[in-house]
Amino acid sequence: MTAPVDGPAPETGPGLDLLVALPRLDVTAAVDALHVLAGHLLDTGAVTDGFPAALLAREQQYPTGLPTPIPTAIPHADPEHVRTPGLALATLHRPVPFGQMGGSGTVDVQLVVMPLLSDAASHLAALQRLMHVLRDETTVAALIAAQTELRLRALAAAALRPAG
Repeated sequence: MTAPVDGPAPETGPGLDLLVALPRLDVTAAVDALHVLAGHLLDTGAVTDGFPAALLAREQQYPTGLPTPIPTAIPHADPEHVRTPGLALATLHRPVPFGQMGGSGTVDVQLVVMPLLSDAASHLAALQRLMHVLRDETTVAALIAAQTELRLRALAAAALRPAG
């Protein structure tokens, strides 16, 4: 698996800093991607010790794979497991099947965006911006093409920056 170093968090909008960015994560299963992201988040102190188990349980019960132009997953855990609101982001070396949100099939995901929300209502504008970005095929393709953590962070920060 790829093990990039986590760096400073560029501002991505009100309350949702990019906490972890992992380019070209080399995993073969959704559960592996979730374990790696959760491990990095634990290392930063952004989540509680119960976060990894809560994340996996929620993903199993409520799959988060989205059939967007470039398939994406938005796994998350309940707010009580979040210490620092923000985002974790991983591009995948190869597509990995995630359960489809609201469906019974799977989606071969290339991008995993994990919102860490302590209160969804207070982050509504940032979440709306995130959903807009995920539907933009050009922007997502650029994120996936990023070969380094620095480039991935820069592209994500630019894409998620509030307009204005």
